[in-house]
Amino acid sequence: MAESRKKSITKKRVFDIIQIGNRDDIPSHAFDIFLVIAILLNIAVLFMETFDGLRQYTTLFEAIEAGTILFFCIEYILRIWTAEYLYPKCRRNMAVLKFLLSFDGIVELFTILPLFFLSGFIAFRMLRVVRIFHLFRINSYYDSFNVITSVLYEKKNQIFSSIFIIFVLMLSSSLCMYSAEHEAQPEVFNNAFSGLWWSISTILTVGYGDIYPITIVGRVMAIGIAFLGVGVVAIPTGIISAGFVERYTQIQINKADRKISGVVSVKIDKNSIFVNRYIKELERENDISVVLIIRDGNVMISSEKIKLKVGDTIVYNDSEV
Repeated sequence: MAESRKKSITKKRVFDIIQIGNRDDIPSHAFDIFLVIAILLNIAVLFMETFDGLRQYTTLFEAIEAGTILFFCIEYILRIWTAEYLYPKCRRNMAVLKFLLSFDGIVELFTILPLFFLSGFIAFRMLRVVRIFHLFRINSYYDSFNVITSVLYEKKNQIFSSIFIIFVLMLSSSLCMYSAEHEAQPEVFNNAFSGLWWSISTILTVGYGDIYPITIVGRVMAIGIAFLGVGVVAIPTGIISAGFVERYTQIQINKADRKISGVVSVKIDKNSIFVNRYIKELERENDISVVLIIRDGNVMISSEKIKLKVGDTIVYNDSEV
């Protein structure tokens, strides 16, 4: 029984260390810094390996790459091992499965796969590029990142609709340009795909200039398509901007509601899930605002850096009360 409890405490401690955000916990903060360094080193090596002038350092690059990916493998295993603390409401097996299918789990898996297929198919070698998405881990616990992801999720239908409009415009403009320019320059607009490439570069306001119309009809259509492109591409930008305004307005409303909502006090015992948790984690995960902490008869003003202990009493505002 004691051994099982000791193992549980060890596992919880490992989970606290590998979680991003505990700046007052020295091992956890050190792990965060080391993780960032490993990610940046790994990506830097990925870029430097493409330079012919740095071929003499190939052995060093491979050693750094293998070392950092080995670190990612260890981290991946530890996250699987502590998955039940990441999803405390799920059973052990379900928590592991939920982590494996999560965005972080999939990115971490694709990050370490190339270690075992360094000389395999090109598809496996291309998976090395996925490690760049590991950078999202650095910012995943900041409110700004959460706002961006929530806005994109909430406005996904409108964004998909605007993308569909752009797609239809690209198809129609490519066919029109092919019909107008094929006879005048068949080597340039030799099929509908050539027109599609021109329409993409024009509608997205890139305009490479490698393909362009030379007939009067083609140039007239190009002017109209260019103007339409500017307006159509602005649609998703407006949707996302409006989503940000709505989201921040809702956040301010929630904060105002929380100030006038019911006050709740909870005393933390040894079985509480709040034990050894930071106020910052508690507020983020439960959508509450901790006002006071009563510890050993002393009243403390809430701070994100305070770590809760057995016997503490927290006083917080809960908008659901």
